[in-house]
Amino acid sequence: MSKAKQTEENRLKSLVAKRKEVSDSRPAFVRQESWRYVRIHPEWRKPKGVDSKMRRQDKGWPPLVRVGYRGPAAARGLHPSGHFEVIVYRPGDLATLVPGRDVARIGGTVGAKKRATIIERATELGIRVVNPTGLRVVESKE
Repeated sequence: MSKAKQTEENRLKSLVAKRKEVSDSRPAFVRQESWRYVRIHPEWRKPKGVDSKMRRQDKGWPPLVRVGYRGPAAARGLHPSGHFEVIVYRPGDLATLVPGRDVARIGGTVGAKKRATIIERATELGIRVVNPTGLRVVESKE
């Protein structure tokens, strides 16, 4: 492995580690009053009320989603392994991927027959498939 490739790989791994560190320190953003009422789900919604204590960021209320909580821009879109993740829908899409730099994720709408073809082609090209499962094994009755 060349020295330049090794340093690039180390840089990507450190970016993923930094992204994980930022993610771990990020608070859990919850919808206002979701802890009080069962009917209000905790998924984030921006508080917009005139008298909203959460919107005013009063002490003791949960924090608002802000741009400062984002991870490093260069690490966005990277797989946790440090590789670039590319969604693949057909075997021809694998031709654009670079082995060692990219990993393939088979699209959710791809059927079993095409999925098997994609996995077979990826093995030939030396490209790692992140989600190779989902193949149904059909036993023949002989």
